[in-house]
Amino acid sequence: MFIGEYRHTVDEKGRIAVPVRFRAQLAENSVVASWVDPCGSIHPPEEWAKVMARLEGLPIGDPAARQSNRTLTARAFPFDMDKQGRFVLPPAVRDWAGLTNEVVIVGARDHIELWSPERWAQASAATSSPEALGALLQGLGI
Repeated sequence: MFIGEYRHTVDEKGRIAVPVRFRAQLAENSVVASWVDPCGSIHPPEEWAKVMARLEGLPIGDPAARQSNRTLTARAFPFDMDKQGRFVLPPAVRDWAGLTNEVVIVGARDHIELWSPERWAQASAATSSPEALGALLQGLGI
């Protein structure tokens, strides 16, 4: 399970370092992708396979299904980390997520999300008080 929030830099070569706590959970051929929110995502191979299986089950005659499949697969890239736990973040993912010099790396249970600090501040503002978080969780039945 991926949990926690970390701040790292994107170096001049477009590399980011995966937090040490997350590295052991990422195997060879993990996938970095543009995600459904304005952020990037990292998925272990078995979790990415689950996303692909869901897409595979969509009806081929549905234009939205075809577009979803096309978009998610075109913006996904397998990667391996170097010995320092770094990998090159593809330009397509950097552009989608608005990542330049800094990245907020967020554990999201079965995957990791990569946010620009500005976008992360906006996304997390909705739950910036105990009351707002409580209302959100109650609305989800938690």
